[in-house]
Amino acid sequence: MEQIYPELNQLIFDMADGDKEFEKELTFAIHKGLVELKEVYAQGSLEKNEVKLQQIRHKLKPTLIMFELFQITDELQKGKDIIENEGFDGVAFSTHYESLLCKVEEAIKRVFELIQ
Repeated sequence: MEQIYPELNQLIFDMADGDKEFEKELTFAIHKGLVELKEVYAQGSLEKNEVKLQQIRHKLKPTLIMFELFQITDELQKGKDIIENEGFDGVAFSTHYESLLCKVEEAIKRVFELIQ
């Protein structure tokens, strides 16, 4: 089975510049952000709250890009486009949401592996 985000460990290591404590803090912060994304996106989707989804996208976008979690950023962009063009009620949004949830779960598991 192919490892998800195999470069993540190296990206965190490089960002920490040899500081093991900072590396640990950074890893926990990424994990916390991903969990927050999952929770807030679920809540915003349930409430059909476009502003809530926009806020969490904007909050986490720099972290997602910095650590090359492009599968998630790409899916978030798809969701934004779907909401703007079709709203929350179509099949497209529910398909997007399920896809995003899977991608975020995979990233959470990967980051959790690095915490161990």
